Amino acid sequence: MPQMSPLSWLLLFIMFLIAFLIFNVLNYFSFLYPVKSKATFTKKHKINWKW
Repeated sequence: MPQMSPLSWLLLFIMFLIAFLIFNVLNYFSFLYPVKSKATFTKKHKINWKW
């Protein structure tokens, strides 16, 4: 039905694209990672090769 079509398909696409980008940016920056206050140390094992 042509009377129900939007004025511009490009404008509609740009509007949905901007809404999608805003949604993703808000979700990305609203998540806070827990802060690690303690450093982790790896133990180095000495291997004695007995030939």
